[in-house]
Order: sequence, then structure tokens, then C-alpha cells
Amino acid sequence: MARKKSRFVLSLGAAILAGGALTAAFWPRAVMVDMSTVTRASMIVTIDAEGRTQVHNTYVVSTPMAGRLQRVEMLPGDKVVRGQTVVAHMLPINPEALDVRTREQARAAVTAAEAALRVARAEQNGATASNDLAQTDLARTRALTERGVSSKAALERAEQAARVAIASFDTAKAAIAVREAELANAHALLIGFDDQGLASAIRNGGDSAIPLLSPTNGRILRVIQKSETTLPAGTPVIEIGNIEDDLEIVVDLLSSDAVQVSIGNRVLIEDWGGAATLTGEVTRIDPFGVTQYSALGVEEQRVNTMIRFIGPVAQRANLGHGFRVEVRIVIWEEEGTLVVPSSALFRDGDDWAVFTVEENRAQLHKVLIGKNNGVQAQVIDGLDEGARIILFPSSAVTDGMRVAQRSGL
Repeated sequence: MARKKSRFVLSLGAAILAGGALTAAFWPRAVMVDMSTVTRASMIVTIDAEGRTQVHNTYVVSTPMAGRLQRVEMLPGDKVVRGQTVVAHMLPINPEALDVRTREQARAAVTAAEAALRVARAEQNGATASNDLAQTDLARTRALTERGVSSKAALERAEQAARVAIASFDTAKAAIAVREAELANAHALLIGFDDQGLASAIRNGGDSAIPLLSPTNGRILRVIQKSETTLPAGTPVIEIGNIEDDLEIVVDLLSSDAVQVSIGNRVLIEDWGGAATLTGEVTRIDPFGVTQYSALGVEEQRVNTMIRFIGPVAQRANLGHGFRVEVRIVIWEEEGTLVVPSSALFRDGDDWAVFTVEENRAQLHKVLIGKNNGVQAQVIDGLDEGARIILFPSSAVTDGMRVAQRSGL
């Protein structure tokens, strides 16, 4: 009898333990979640893009004439002063050698010019003789008129003849000057490599090279042509710009982003290599877009946007022309607005919603959202400051479910 009673007690104890274990296993437990709080804070909405620095006004020094450029000693980064710093030197080159036909034509032109000069001098001699005779006649007629022998009309005709003679003489002198210039031009056509006096004629009588002066204050950005060589007129040699005072940023924005940007928008400049975040403002938005292709081959319309630096130059002293930077163009900002982490939001039909935590239970709340920058969202209606919300709500969280703060947060 005692054995049966003992067996019953053991069976009852085992049943109670099994029931307790099953009850504990299937008892609803609180879901572990991450939580945050609805607060008031400053919020900004930005358009983030990659840009590059550039000097707004760059100057390219080019060869003023065809000649031989001497080796450029200037280096990128060297300072230059407008109108004082010599950035390069060049020597004019000899004219091209004449072929046989061209030389013979030039010699014939010289012969013709010499003959024309002789004709002009002969005409001057005739004009001189006519002028002398007219002046003598005028003096004789004036004397006879004073004695009453000659008439006044005869005196007037003599004066007219004298004036005509003077004009003819002046015309002959001018013709000689013209013929002399034509002869000099004809001689110039004969200049070639074999002319011994050519070097002194083109180099102003010496071996000094023509200096190329800096057109602006600033620094050498790029030496386009370093080695000594012969170049035609207008060939770029050196690029100069003022990095300290004329540096800006150019950003290629998508056209859909560019329409949201306005001139004067504040800009945050980050990831440029320095510790501080630089500031700037939008100064120009190009009125046309350019078709470009992304790395994936997608056709895009890009719009150039210019940004001017604001603040002390010392903060960006190491930035130069063509450097890469990351910019955040602020298109909206507000102080002390009610914000909620964007990670707490999810869609409930056509509305935005969050889970709040009240008495350790999740409560579904629909909210009206304003601006959203991907990190924070502006709350227009539906939540109060200080409300506790669930971050990254999973499908396991439902309305009314018990929740608890995840450990370590």
C-alpha cells in the first residue's frame, strides 16, 4: 500500500513539472526591440553630390608669334605677379626659305619698284622746274602790275599757275615716298635663310629673347609646354590662376536635383581631406543640361552648379585646382522642429505609421510626416515630444504586443 502511494506522489510531481514546463514554454514573452524618443531638434534636408574645385578665372599664356620657345623654368605652384614675373622666353624664327619661282617673282618686284622710283624722281624734277618758272612769272607779273604795265587779271592768272605748280611739286614728293616704301617691301620679300642681317633685323639687333609676362597675380597651375621647341603663334604654354581668392567648386547635379537648388543656398563641404567642415554658397546654376552616362550605362541629364567658398582661406589652405570634395547643398532647414528617426517609420496602407511604447506594449500610431532626409523625419501630426518609439520594427511586432528594451541600448 505504501508502495502504491509513493508511486502516485511521484507521478503527480512529474505531471506538475511537465505542466509547468509547458506553461513556461508557451507563455507570451515580451519582444526585444530598439527604442528611441521623439525630440525637437534642428533639421536640414540636403542634396549630396561629388564636386571638384577649380579656379574661376584661369589665364593661359600662349605664344604671341611663331618662334622658338626656350625651356620653361617655372614649376606648378610658383607665385607670379601681374606684369612683373617672366614665365617664359621665346625667340622669333626665321621666315621660310623662298622657292625658285617665288624668289624670281620677288626680284622682278624689286626691279619694278626701282624703275617706278626713278620715274617718280624724274617727275619730281619736272615739277620742280615748273614750280620755279611759275614762281618767277608770278614775281615778274606782280612787279609789272605795281607799275601799271600789266593788268590785274594777268596777276591772278600768274598766282593760280604758281599754286598749281606748288601742288604738283608736293604730289611728286609724295609719289617718291610711296615708291620708296614699295621698294622696301619688295626687298623684304627676298629675305631668307641666306640673308646675313636677318637675325639682327628680327631680334632688334641682339640675342635677347622676348619675355612672356604673367597676365595676373596668382600661382602657376599647369605647365603645358615645358621643353624647348618651335611653336606656332597662339600655342598654350602655361596656365595661371589665383587659388587663394578665386577658388570655387563645380558640381554636376542631376537635373531633377538641380531644380530644387536656388542661388544662395548654404553648402556644407566635407570629405575634402581636412578635419573641419567647410562652408559655401551656390552662386550659379547653368540654364542647360548635358547628357552623360553613368557607370552602369544609364543616360542622365547633368547640370553644372557653381559653389563659392565662405570663410577664412586658412581653413582650406591646402586645397588646389581640380581637387575632389563632397558637398551637401542645404535646400531646407528649420530650428526646433519635432523629429522622429526615419528608421521608426513604416507604411500602413497609404499612411506613415510608427509603434509607440506605452506600458511596455506596442501601440500603432499613424503620423503625418513633412520633410525627410533619410536620417530624421519632420512630424507634422500624430506624435508628441518625449514619446517612446520602436526603431526598425519587424513583422514580429504587432499592435498591443508586449515589448522590452533590447539589452545594451
